[in-house]
Amino acid sequence: MLEMRPGCECCDIDLPPDADARICSFECTFCPACAEALPDGRCPNCGGELTARPKRAAEKLITAPASARRVFAPDCQGKLRLASSR
Repeated sequence: MLEMRPGCECCDIDLPPDADARICSFECTFCPACAEALPDGRCPNCGGELTARPKRAAEKLITAPASARRVFAPDCQGKLRLASSR
């Protein structure tokens, strides 16, 4: 089952379970704006492809809630700046 992390690892914006988000196969989670700014649409952590995170039906969140574990990697902002300066 997907963890459904609650925020963007890059900019720390909230990403509730019904929000548009991008994930890699390791479930690194990014908002659409940060994902689009990453080089080649790849995860800066593992190099994996970023794809749309599926949304979990509201009624399923009762028995299978989204994760509260927040991952924030401020060094991601530096990777975005490097990518945009190329």
